[in-house]
Amino acid sequence: MGLKLSDLYAAPEVNPVNRKARAIPFLNPINLYGRVFFFSWFGFMIAFWAWYAYPPLLTHTIRADLHLSSVEVANSNIVSLCATLLVRVIAGPLCDQFGPRKVFGGLLLVGAIPIGLAPLVKTASGLYASRFFIGILGGSFVPCQVWSTGFFDKNVVGTANALTGGWGNAGGGLTYFVMPAIYDSFVARGNTPGQAWRLSFIVPLIMVLFAGITLLLFCPDTPTGKWSDRHLQVQENLHSHGVEAGVVVDVPGTITDKPAAALPQPGSSLHDSSEENKKRPVVFDHEAQMSKDEMIQTARGEVIQKPSLAEAMRVAMSPQTSFHILTYMCSFGGELAINSILASYYAKNFPRLGQTDAANWAAMFGFLNFVTRPLGGVISDLLYKFCGRSLWLKKAWIVACGVITGVLLIIIGRLNPHDESTMFGLIALMAIFLEAGNGANFSLLPHVHPFANGILSGLTGAGGNLGGVIFAIIFRFMDGGSNYAKGFWVIGVIHVAVSLVVSWIPPLPKGQVGGH
Repeated sequence: MGLKLSDLYAAPEVNPVNRKARAIPFLNPINLYGRVFFFSWFGFMIAFWAWYAYPPLLTHTIRADLHLSSVEVANSNIVSLCATLLVRVIAGPLCDQFGPRKVFGGLLLVGAIPIGLAPLVKTASGLYASRFFIGILGGSFVPCQVWSTGFFDKNVVGTANALTGGWGNAGGGLTYFVMPAIYDSFVARGNTPGQAWRLSFIVPLIMVLFAGITLLLFCPDTPTGKWSDRHLQVQENLHSHGVEAGVVVDVPGTITDKPAAALPQPGSSLHDSSEENKKRPVVFDHEAQMSKDEMIQTARGEVIQKPSLAEAMRVAMSPQTSFHILTYMCSFGGELAINSILASYYAKNFPRLGQTDAANWAAMFGFLNFVTRPLGGVISDLLYKFCGRSLWLKKAWIVACGVITGVLLIIIGRLNPHDESTMFGLIALMAIFLEAGNGANFSLLPHVHPFANGILSGLTGAGGNLGGVIFAIIFRFMDGGSNYAKGFWVIGVIHVAVSLVVSWIPPLPKGQVGGH
């Protein structure tokens, strides 16, 4: 069934077992699924804006006020990414343990503290400390994606994750527009540059607090209610549809390998003895049609479990996890590093622009996420839907985005044009595939180890930050942080090499239950 206009606002069709939506009601924030969708992208966009509140003003104003060198500015970019890397690794298991909504809100409220203290910074060391702790906000990407995955089913989860992540990432563009404008308004009111940049941090502080409090107050943990009750609710949903299959979902929530005898296999007898009854779906209002076998497979393999150390290590060490970490390391890592230096790169190549105009042009790179990251997820979902539900095609799309991005980065670095239209055009073209790769990655990811989505999302998100640190270090050591062109082509070579090296890994672990 194709996209209908009513899908944009009507109550969506849902999976009868886990109650995940099979459409995204973008225009209906009153609906449960529309409300969670809104707060997922809005909360992460505000977090991203606050996380990157420094770079737009570091080009000239903060750098002059704190007497910073190019090396110290580059070091502060690296420090900011280090904290986020650590938070994302921790946030993944916390999402599986306590639920993504609570982790999301908690990160926003805790991250508001260093935003509020930013005006006290007076030295390079103070800047490092401030940007490190503000990096907590970057970790909110993990609960954003886990929360979205928990509300949208496999047919649209790639689009949902790409939209929430993409519109959230657009906060990186928003900050380049908003922070200089706020700064200019305070200067126009008679404040000195040193006072104006400090006062500018009041606005992201208010917005972070607002986003954190409202999503905690107005949204649920899961489509079925409380996070702690998710296993019981799935079991009840099975029972209400006439599926009597014993303990399909482990109610205490620990990840265990179920004995084969305790669970029915496809084709075995369930509540009804006849083959006809076994295959006949039971459908309630707004529910998708599913056979009883499909319901059991969903319950067995796709309900998030409380993480155990042994299972977490098994997930972390799987080749599929390595694929997602490495490809996201390139795509999102490249985006983070480029977002940090782009205004300075434009200001160096085109001195006439000044701080505000250079920041505005750099903002375009982040704002493209409104379209490009969702495009990556939409294309991935279309390949899955119309090409026999092939996860290999989802994976091939990720690899293709990585290779094309790498080639374009090499071209940008080698040409290093000083013609504005050529430069802006090449950066925009590269951004399309770089950011689409982010969306493509989190379109395939919900299919892999679905019972440990938080762990896998956290590790993958941390991989993105690891890439950001690595690429920021590359920019830092290219002629003392001033040879941006050389940094571009080196990063491009890494993109191409990594994408080709991991292209052989199967999209799903052998024998995985659920996620197909």
